[in-house]
Amino acid sequence: MTLFQLILEKRTTLGKGVKHLRTGGITPAVIHNHGKESIIVQGDSGSMLKVYRKAGKHHTVEVKAEGKTYTTLIKDAEFEPRKNTLTHLVFNAVSANQKVEAEIPVHAKYDEGNEGSPAERAGLLVIGNLDAIVVEAIPSALPDVIYYNGEKLENVGDHVTVGDLILPEGVTVKEDDNQTIATVFEPSAVAAANDAAGGTEEPEAETEETAEGETAETTEEGNEKPAES
Repeated sequence: MTLFQLILEKRTTLGKGVKHLRTGGITPAVIHNHGKESIIVQGDSGSMLKVYRKAGKHHTVEVKAEGKTYTTLIKDAEFEPRKNTLTHLVFNAVSANQKVEAEIPVHAKYDEGNEGSPAERAGLLVIGNLDAIVVEAIPSALPDVIYYNGEKLENVGDHVTVGDLILPEGVTVKEDDNQTIATVFEPSAVAAANDAAGGTEEPEAETEETAEGETAETTEEGNEKPAES
């Protein structure tokens, strides 16, 4: 696996003061350390965003802070929704030989030369219900992607479930095997359903989660929001 590294420094700025860190190109973070006292840290925003984009929540990140090195997984990342800028990272320290849970993307795998399932090549629609799953494995065994055989999707009504996933050795899925990942539909049926819905459904508003293990953080408007201890 690719080794991702970050060098962070101890953070003494808490509460409303973190807003000034962010405007100065510094992102606050916290490392949860096996039930011990959390390590409150900060680092260069550009470097932290780059590592998050590449490591996601399923690659280990080696974090050096306060003279110590921690093997971690990124548990949570918060973004300012309007500018999509990284505002906070939460790391979980992990043991190299201890199984951990992580969210892994799910992708279809096709025969060589094919860019879609038989259903899609025939003009049908394949609609995904699940694009990531939670698995358990030791950190070094966590895969980048878990695949299913997309060639099984041929006719209307065909579907694949969690139980159809092709699991690497040492990886256990924490989801229900019967949970549907993708289903084949007739395009006209999907269009009719959309017309019947009338486009009246509104997406749910996004909510920001406050990182655990810290004192109060601040929103972009400067309002204090409590965090869990």
